[in-house]
Amino acid sequence: MARDERGVTPQSEDFSAWYNELVFKAELVDRGPVQGMAVIRPYGYRMWELLQADMDRRIKETGHVNAYFPLLIPESYLRREAEHVEGFAPELAVVTHAGGKELDEPLIVRPTSETVIGEMMAKWISSYRDLPLLLNQWANVVRWELRPRMFLRNREFLWQEGHTAHVDEADAMRETLLALDLYTAVAREVAAMPVVPGEKTAGERFPGARRTYTVEGMMRDGRALQSGTSHYMGTNFAKAFDVQYTADSGELEYAHTTSWGMSIRMLGGVIMTHGDDKGLVLPPLLAPYQVVVVPIGRGEQAEQMLAPAHELAGRLQRAGIRVHVDTRTHLSPGFKFNDWELRGVPVRLELGPRDLAAGTALMSTRLGDGKTPVSLDSAPARLAAELTAFQDMLLARATEFRDQHTRPVSTWAEFTEAVKTGWALALHCGQPSCEDEIKAETSATPRCIPLDGPHEEGRCVRCGLPSAYGKRVIFGRAY
Repeated sequence: MARDERGVTPQSEDFSAWYNELVFKAELVDRGPVQGMAVIRPYGYRMWELLQADMDRRIKETGHVNAYFPLLIPESYLRREAEHVEGFAPELAVVTHAGGKELDEPLIVRPTSETVIGEMMAKWISSYRDLPLLLNQWANVVRWELRPRMFLRNREFLWQEGHTAHVDEADAMRETLLALDLYTAVAREVAAMPVVPGEKTAGERFPGARRTYTVEGMMRDGRALQSGTSHYMGTNFAKAFDVQYTADSGELEYAHTTSWGMSIRMLGGVIMTHGDDKGLVLPPLLAPYQVVVVPIGRGEQAEQMLAPAHELAGRLQRAGIRVHVDTRTHLSPGFKFNDWELRGVPVRLELGPRDLAAGTALMSTRLGDGKTPVSLDSAPARLAAELTAFQDMLLARATEFRDQHTRPVSTWAEFTEAVKTGWALALHCGQPSCEDEIKAETSATPRCIPLDGPHEEGRCVRCGLPSAYGKRVIFGRAY
């Protein structure tokens, strides 16, 4: 395959085309037989496994336990929480026939699981001693997106969804913010994405929630990506599904519930936060291969380099490094280098006869501009340090990019200019009608009210009414 067939459209030319080409050419996904439903290929699924394993560990360390709930939900369950069903109605996939017969009641392919889990909570909770109930589910869900996009808006996607029940609002809010902290940590520490945690405005809340929190990341085209959400439900679902407990006083009380989720769209975030015109740039903690060893030579010479390459790979593997030896002797070294750059491998090692004789390998990092000799004897320790430094550098680079493309604005002219290339930090009145006007004119929406934003009062950047939140709101165009 020629190099130009492996290349992708430059980001500056067409960021959307760059992304759409890259997810296929890097062999992360393929199209499934149903439009909008992806086949996740092994390289892409390994990235998800690595993210999932880290997330699952953190969830369990906070006292949550995993369970599994049914894929199909009776339609009547959704209708028991009016705001919830109204919010999801356009996206629902409905099963009306099964076993060759029309069903007495249509079944919904779950878009999320609050309703079925609420039904189970009502069975499992009877006393305050049963609380808090801390559940998590790893599952697939279906939302019938009108404009599906790989990883970002698939009609079927993978995620985790936490669902918990508590004695009161204070305990449920602690849980809601605990989940938000967990997502912030995973995004920054694993995906190297410098997300901003904050609260959604009323118009952007999850259907049926009292309060919704989010972590928002900035992609390399300046757009925002909602990368995880955490919701305080109040007693809305508890009342709909009769989730009550006997309090210490002997009185019956409704439980306060939460739900929170992070999905495989995080992989889309990783691609768009770090990638460049050569292809993927993967944080080492999410890279299927952290190091690729490329034997150098022609014909028999290349074959002779395979054994020492595997020996080197074995030592790296024993040091805890995910490593792969490129044994494709029929391809040129140049093709292999470009191929692994496209796939975003953090570190590449070249091992040829002269290198072997000198007791070294040539190291290239994915964003480096040269090659450095590395001693074969000290390679495991050296590469472990290089991978840590690369992970840290990606977070710093993305943070700098976000900060350079985030602009406090005081006038409407400044606002419209800022959201063309990034985020605007603006005072806002909080009126949904004003949000709608802003979206209609600029395609920008309120991404969040940053938790760590400094206190500031003033007038709405759009309509001039008093600001509603006591701080600036992040506005941006979003995926």
